[in-house]
Amino acid sequence: MIYRVSDEALSLEEVVGAVSVEEHGGIVTFTGVVRAVSRGKRIVRLEYEAYRPMAERKMREIGEGVATEIPGVKVAIVHRVGTLAVGEAAVVIAASAPHRAQAFEACRLAIDRLKESVPIWKKEIAEDGEEWIGLGP
Repeated sequence: MIYRVSDEALSLEEVVGAVSVEEHGGIVTFTGVVRAVSRGKRIVRLEYEAYRPMAERKMREIGEGVATEIPGVKVAIVHRVGTLAVGEAAVVIAASAPHRAQAFEACRLAIDRLKESVPIWKKEIAEDGEEWIGLGP
């Protein structure tokens, strides 16, 4: 599995490839991208920072925890850091399972838990100023 914080553009194909196995009939992905408007403000760019060793450890714990709760699923998570323009992918998650319902649930759990517990922080740079926005703990 892949659990990584990256300085480079994210690859959906790489993350999907990490969870693809012949026994699984369902693969669900989530790609979070930088949006142009947030909280009523026009966004110029985002800047992400992470405590990389802990972030990657927490992402692995999330993936392995989801696989324990939903036996047989595979989860991969990659999050970008650095400066991202509107439209660029900030996070890619893939979950595979024998059946689609399990894959959907695993992917949802992974993104929800990532936002709750992984030490990744973002700064929104808007046309009228900048602000750190809570993402991780």
